[in-house]
Amino acid sequence: MSDRPRLAATSRTVTGKAVARLRQEGRLPAVVFGHGTESEAVSLDAHEFDLLRRHVGASTLVDLSVDGKQARPVVLHGTQFHKVTHRPLHVDLFAVRMTEELTAEVPLVGDGVAPAEEAGGTLVHPVSRVKVRALPGDLPEAIHYDLATLVSYDAVITVGDLSVAAGITIQAEATEIVARVLAPRVEEAAGTAEAAPAEAPAAGSENAG
Repeated sequence: MSDRPRLAATSRTVTGKAVARLRQEGRLPAVVFGHGTESEAVSLDAHEFDLLRRHVGASTLVDLSVDGKQARPVVLHGTQFHKVTHRPLHVDLFAVRMTEELTAEVPLVGDGVAPAEEAGGTLVHPVSRVKVRALPGDLPEAIHYDLATLVSYDAVITVGDLSVAAGITIQAEATEIVARVLAPRVEEAAGTAEAAPAEAPAAGSENAG
């Protein structure tokens, strides 16, 4: 039995504005689609989905069962949120084929401590997510890298420095900077500026000797 997260769905015929009633009943409208398969309108338990989405990413495989039938792997392709309440309004579920490669956005996670940051610098992450391509079963939920290599303000970690398993392709420029430490700003202390030299006396202002 798969140890992937599971999600139960129910077929629905309600569409358009009528889905508002579904939401009032605690159901969330969703669509299942994929290559070589017809789109299928379903509904999810809104609370169950909310708990799930907090623990899975765009590359996480989820076993979806519709009307109690045999589960199939899907990924959360997209979620529409309410502009005010930020609650999910609609979900797109992509049905994957385990033998076909997928492209997904994966977060980058820095582990450890950057020595240059401990010395007073500021750690920044110009790139925090990258797209990767791999078979569904090989997609990582995150890519980790070691911050210990940032020993100076000139040191950088680039996409090319990231280590991934065989069969995973990172779709980003190798030179893109993932992390670096900025040198601390040097604040000028008040009153440290040298006083301007006194103006020379005007010609002829001194008494002739």
